[in-house]
Amino acid sequence: MTTRREFLGQGAAAIAGLTAPTLARAGTPRFAELKARPARVQLAPPTYPQTEIWGYDGAMPGPELRLTQGARVQRSFLNELPQASSIHWHGIRIDNAMDGVPGLTQAAVAPGQGFDYDFVAPDAGTYWYHAHNRSTEQVARGLYGALIVEEPEAPDIDREEVLILDDWLLDPETAQIDPDFTSRHDRSHAGRRGNFVVTNGRFDLSLDVAQNERLRLRLINAANARIFVLSLAGMDGWTVALDGMPLRDPDPVGEVLILGPGQRADLIVDVTAASGETAHLVHIENQESFSQVAFAVSGSKAAARRAPPRPLPPNPRMDVSGLESAVTARLHMQGGAMGRLDSAILDGERKSFRQLVDANQFWAFNGTIGMTDTPLVSVSEGETIKLEITNDTSFPHAMHLHGMHFREVTRDAGLGPFRDTLLMFGGETRTIAFVADNPGKWLFHCHMLSHADSGMMTWLKVT
Repeated sequence: MTTRREFLGQGAAAIAGLTAPTLARAGTPRFAELKARPARVQLAPPTYPQTEIWGYDGAMPGPELRLTQGARVQRSFLNELPQASSIHWHGIRIDNAMDGVPGLTQAAVAPGQGFDYDFVAPDAGTYWYHAHNRSTEQVARGLYGALIVEEPEAPDIDREEVLILDDWLLDPETAQIDPDFTSRHDRSHAGRRGNFVVTNGRFDLSLDVAQNERLRLRLINAANARIFVLSLAGMDGWTVALDGMPLRDPDPVGEVLILGPGQRADLIVDVTAASGETAHLVHIENQESFSQVAFAVSGSKAAARRAPPRPLPPNPRMDVSGLESAVTARLHMQGGAMGRLDSAILDGERKSFRQLVDANQFWAFNGTIGMTDTPLVSVSEGETIKLEITNDTSFPHAMHLHGMHFREVTRDAGLGPFRDTLLMFGGETRTIAFVADNPGKWLFHCHMLSHADSGMMTWLKVT
């Protein structure tokens, strides 16, 4: 069973509201188009052929969407894929009809068809967008991009870099994507993990910097299942936001920073390496360290480091109150390899674990596999929810809540950072709390996408 303590130990050892949805009609689109289509990109080194991917506008990653807090995102999505698809705007507290979940908030967009997404981005921060139909395959083929919502007043930095971390499962001979997206091993173990790690679609990303230059690094984990354990070398810095939401005070980056699938972190870092040296964003794996991103240092930006950064301005509605009278619910995760799930409800019938294996379904929430007709919890708008989650499995899970953010209730009855994705290790029981202030049907699922596809999905209803 993989625990958080073991993960941290490995790291330390290695480093010592709005318009109604409309289908796009033939002719002139309402907004700027965002096309999902097949393409070829040079993922692997140049000695390998280009890799066939699916990308937004044929790019990997998709085009960066950048706007100011409070502005509208307006895109006419056009599906030029051989499968139905949709777009989820991950982390945005969005109008429910725009959330992009087929079967819950909209119909999947068939090949050759379109859908108009139109919503306000109420919160500044680092977010991303990705496919949300057959996500295990479509995200693994490259359907994602960054969505950056800028603060009205920029922090005191010299520049910023958006860094999307991912891994790809490639054939080592042809550099083509492994087409087995329903592998029983992946679905029942840690999920689909790649053998080729990249940043912004590059395996060798290097950026030029100067000594004492101050950078804002916007980190996004877009991998299907990989947990990125990161550290800084030749740089010193602070975490200023998690999952897009500002921290009350900048938190010095310690020995390691852990990002589960779907999670984001904003760092403000100072380059401390000398001119002629190379600083690194370090990726730690199996007690070995690799350069995730290299920062080649040339010259000096200033004679000395500046003072620590000030906090980013808070977003609206970040308080969680009403814990004493909160509606309580419980989510019990079971299943997977080396688990203790003897049977579960699948499609309305109780099945033995052997029958579940035959159906390629492995994970249960509260004894049920997959979406249920009734929500996990149903509340009125404005009520507070306390949800106790027990990971009774041998694997980590990154639990992502759509449409709202939460705070973890700590052991001393305090409240943790405001987040949308909670990384839970095996054997943990943790409690989150949030004000249900966004009406609609909201998905709650594991962002290890193979796990979601094989049972780890539920939903909440806010009326």
